[in-house]
Amino acid sequence: MLRTVSIVPSILTDNKQDYRSQVEKINAFTRRVQIDVTDGVFAPTRTLDVTNVWWPNNWKADLHLMATNPSAHLETILKLNPSLCILHAEASEDLTPTFTTLKKAGIRTGLALLPPTYPGAVKHYIDMVDHVLIFAGQLGVQGSQADLMQMEKVPLVRNMKPELEIGWDGGANMSNVRALAHAELDVINVGSAISRAPDPAAAFQELVAEIDKNGVVL
Repeated sequence: MLRTVSIVPSILTDNKQDYRSQVEKINAFTRRVQIDVTDGVFAPTRTLDVTNVWWPNNWKADLHLMATNPSAHLETILKLNPSLCILHAEASEDLTPTFTTLKKAGIRTGLALLPPTYPGAVKHYIDMVDHVLIFAGQLGVQGSQADLMQMEKVPLVRNMKPELEIGWDGGANMSNVRALAHAELDVINVGSAISRAPDPAAAFQELVAEIDKNGVVL
C-alpha cells in the first residue's frame, strides 16, 4: 500500500527580496515548507544567513541547515523555533549535544545524508532523530539532477527505525516524483520545479496529483 506522501516546497536564495517573494507565493497554497540555509563552507554557495530567515506564524517550517558547525547557530535556531531542524551527518562536529538541546526545546530533529554516506555508519544519530533526509542533489543549488540510486537508502533507514519520517531532497520534478512516491518516502521536497514554474501553485497541485496516480511507474 502506498504511503501518504507530502510535497513540500523548498526555499533557497541569497536575496532578501526574493526570499519574501517566494514566501508570499508559497503561502497561497501550502503551510509546510523547507527553508534551505547554507554557510558557504559546507556547501560551495552561500544563502541568506540563518539570522535573516523567517516564515509566517501559520507555517510548519522545516529548517535544513547545511553548515559545518551547526552548534554555532543554535541560539538563532531556538529563537526561530522551526517545526523541524535538519542537520547534516557530515558536519565537522558531534551533533548529539545539538540534537539533545533541540529536543528539549520541543523542536523535531532531522538528519540529512549526502550521497556517499551509508546509513549504517550514522545509526547512532538515526536512533536519536525524528526525520532522515535522503539528499540526492547538489548542495546549495536548486534545479540539479536527482541521483535516483539514493532511493536504495530508504529501506535501509526504514528497517533501522520504522516510525521515522523519511524525506527526499534533490531534483524532484514531474518526471520522477511518482517513482519517488513509490519508494516509501513520507516527504518529497521540491525546489525549482515549483519556484521556477510560471504558476507555482499550479505546479504544486500537478505534483500532488501525480503522486496520487496509480498504475505503472516508469
